[in-house]
Amino acid sequence: MVTGPSSTPRGERAPRPGATWETELVRTETVVDEPDDTSGPDMNQPLPPRPNRETRRALARAARRKK
Repeated sequence: MVTGPSSTPRGERAPRPGATWETELVRTETVVDEPDDTSGPDMNQPLPPRPNRETRRALARAARRKK
């Protein structure tokens, strides 16, 4: 038996509880003063490139020997 679309429309479902509550947006942002000493790493600078495979292997070899 193949069922087709129903000719009697269904009523709207009730929304889930809490979905119709009135909400109010509140800003929670805070202003942070920048420190005077900016000697740390600059967030706008790109990260240094990752060492190549040969260097990574040499570092791993040295770490194994050190144990």
